[in-house]
Formats: sequence, C-alpha cells, structure tokens
Amino acid sequence: MADAERPDWKDTLADLKLRRERSYAMGGPERLAKHRGAGRLDARARIDALLDPGSFREIGTLVGGDVPADGIVTGSGEIDGTPVMVGAEDFTTMAGTIGTGSNSKRHRIAELALRNRIPLVMLLEGAGFRPGKHGGGRAPIDLIAQARCSGIVPTVAAILGPSAGHGALVAPVCDFRIMTAGAAIFTAGPPVVKESTGEDISKEDLGGPDVAISSGVIHNVAPDDEAALADIRRYLSYFPPTSWSYPPTRPADASTGPRSTPELLDIIPRDNRRVYDIRKVIDVVFDDPDWFEVQPGFGRGIVCALAHLGGHPVAVVANQPMVMAGSIDADAADKAAHFIMVADSFHLPIVFLSDNPGMLPGSRSERSGVLRAGARMFAAQTMASTLKLHLTLRKAYGFGSMVMSLLGFDDQVATFGYPGSTLGAMSAAALTRAAKVDAEASEKLHEAETQASFRSAAKLSFDELIDPRETRDALLTTLVRAMHSRAVPAEPVTRTAILP
Repeated sequence: MADAERPDWKDTLADLKLRRERSYAMGGPERLAKHRGAGRLDARARIDALLDPGSFREIGTLVGGDVPADGIVTGSGEIDGTPVMVGAEDFTTMAGTIGTGSNSKRHRIAELALRNRIPLVMLLEGAGFRPGKHGGGRAPIDLIAQARCSGIVPTVAAILGPSAGHGALVAPVCDFRIMTAGAAIFTAGPPVVKESTGEDISKEDLGGPDVAISSGVIHNVAPDDEAALADIRRYLSYFPPTSWSYPPTRPADASTGPRSTPELLDIIPRDNRRVYDIRKVIDVVFDDPDWFEVQPGFGRGIVCALAHLGGHPVAVVANQPMVMAGSIDADAADKAAHFIMVADSFHLPIVFLSDNPGMLPGSRSERSGVLRAGARMFAAQTMASTLKLHLTLRKAYGFGSMVMSLLGFDDQVATFGYPGSTLGAMSAAALTRAAKVDAEASEKLHEAETQASFRSAAKLSFDELIDPRETRDALLTTLVRAMHSRAVPAEPVTRTAILP
C-alpha cells in the first residue's frame, strides 16, 4: 500500500506537519519582514547560507511548544562536505531569548559536537535569558558543554545583531569570533545599563564593532550576514574537524610547488629604519595571496594569518614594521598568544616571520601590562608542540626575539635568518644612548650589530642564513620534511603551563 493510502497514520502525520510548520514560521510574517527589511537574514536563512545546500538536519524542532523552536534553530549539516553542529538564535521569536528548552538545545549541540568530534558554529542574535526562565543552578549548562569543546573541536561564533547577557558569553568562549557591521555585543543592553548605572548610551557605543574590536572581544568584522557566513566557511577550511585529526591538504597544483621569491628584494628594504608591509611578504611567500587574516584591527603590530604552504594549512605570526616599527605591544602579544594556542590545538604548523625592535617600551605600554602579555605569548609559543618554523627578516631584539620563537633548540623544525639581520639585547643605537659611549665605541657597536647574523650562524643559532630569494623554497622544503613526523595519529594537545 502506498504511503498516501495509510489512513491509520494520516492524523498523526498531519499533526506532526502542523507542529513543524508552526516552528518553521518562526516569529511570523510581520516580524520576519521587519527583520529582513533591516538587511539581516533570519535564523533559518543564515543556516542555509552557511551550510552546503540541502545538508541541514534539524533537531529540537518542536521544543518550546507555542514558542517556535524555543527561539533557537539547531541541528547538523556540512561545510565543504565536513559535518558541523550549528545553532542560530531566532530574534523574531521573543527576541531570541533563552528558555529552558532552548538552553537544553544549546547544550545538546555542543555535546554532540564534542561526542562526534566535529566543529560547532553559533549564530548569535538574542537578548539573553528569558525573564523567569533562568533555570536556577542549571542555567549555564550550555556554556559548560561549549567550554569542554575547547581545543578538541573548532568553535566559531558570529554576532549578527544585538547579542546580550548569557547568549553573548558564547562568543568569547569560542576560538574565532566575527560580527557584522550593524551588530552589537555586550553584557547588558542600553536599557539595563540606564537602569543600573544611569548611563545613557546607544547599543553601537556600548558594544558595536569599534568597541568589540578595540577590546579584543571580536576578531573580525564583515559588512553583512552573507559575508560573515562566507568568512566562517573560509576560516574552517584551514582546520581539521577535531584535534584527533590533521588539517586537510589542498591538491597539488601550480601554486603549491617551489619557486624563487625575488620580489622580496624589492619589498623588504635593507635599511632597518625603513618600513614595509609584511602582508606583501605573506602574499609572495605562501601559495597564493588569498590568505585569511585573523583580528586585523587589534594588536596591529603583529599580523596573524591562515595560509597555505605547499598545499598545507599553516598559521603565520608576523611582525608588522608599518606599525610602531614592528614593536610588540600588549594587545599584539595577547592576540598572538590566543592565535598560537588555537593553531597548536589543531596541529597547524606555525611560521614566525620576525622583524621587530623588541617589546614596546614606555610608561603607557607598561601600564597596559606589556610584560605580562609578552610572557603569555612566550609561554604559548614555547608550549606549542606543533611544527614551528622561524625566519628573522631584518631584526630581532631582546624579549621580542624570544616571543617570536627565535631561541635556538626550542623545538623549531627550522630557524632561518637573512644575512645582515641585526640581533641582540637591544639595538646599537639604544645601547649607545643607554651606556653613553663615545663615537668610536658606538661605531664598534654598530659594526658588531651588522655582523650579528653571521656570528649567530657560526654558532648554529640559525640553521642557515638564506638569500631572500630562497625564502619560500627554504620554508617549503623544511615543512615537507617535517610532515614525516605525522606518521603517528593526531591527538589533542596537553598543556601543563599556567599562562601569565
């Protein structure tokens, strides 16, 4: 008998269909139209844009009863064929607030991400816990499950509208956080702030992109929903689904092979006092210029990027001479420390490109905790058990060289330098001023500084001094050699150090 000819199932299936349709309707036509009229996708459209077509499988559709999906759409799907768990807060349903059922759904998808060893993506636009639905002592069960995902599966959050309270806490727990230009994230929204403190402030000034980026809460900003979701897909393409596996390798093509890099002779000035854009070096050295920068608006003295070298995903930590001559301030060190730990957790090789005069000095820098942040970055990089490659381009002084993994025999698979690169506790000019030496002694200090790279090479502090035109080939050859260590299965990283 055909499905349509089973009368005993007819009423039951009709009831299921009706209940599902109520959930699919979300906040109803008027609220959906208002939401879309503001230039934002609704929760289900966001999931469709994020995932491979037709791959979404919803769970918890009927949770909430008369509150469609209880304000959050959850389930699984695929991104470029890789399974992921996803949750999307539905602002058209009770402002995306969290009820008892939706809290359980949030916990469930995090639990399944960890159990199935697949990434977790949270799309946020909600007002925190629903009044009267806090749930007592079990309120944060979703965040507990999410925190357990850390370092085991990649976690990503997108803030696609106003996000406040408990829901907003999801973002900083994630590895990567992105928001749209019109979104905002805060502990509590403007009405609560006004009631609690008397401060009258807009949501943009309270937690808009400028605030979220400058505070380091958010990594990247996208112009709209579609761009943010596309960036999540790009970001995840560099990572394995879990720390129990290695990152995916691109098929070999013309971009993945060896090649000379003569362009670097024009990009990198020989004079240490002249600036250049390290992004142009990254464009030339790695497979193609279509690499992904993480947190470009924060700690701009260091560029953190995801790229490919020989088809292999790598993390790049590079000093930026265009900003404070490449000096490392507290924000840059904090940014790099987090990036290094994420890369290490998921077995991405880390390439350090060093060109800095040291940690940023001065009273303002000291008040910002530059030593603590620098120590945190140093601990992160020296704890990293993934493959580490280092290249000193022009200069590396003091603690600035150590946080950039220059120290020899610190588990690097390669330590390279350009001839003429200057090294030491501080520059010859700074040492001249500090020691108040005469002109003859100053000249000797300067001469010793210019010969430092050759003295270091003579002691094997560098594996090799290389011609800038050999940069890509030196890094690529070393990486390919080091990949042989991956004959053993991947495992989660175990860390024992307490970060400063």
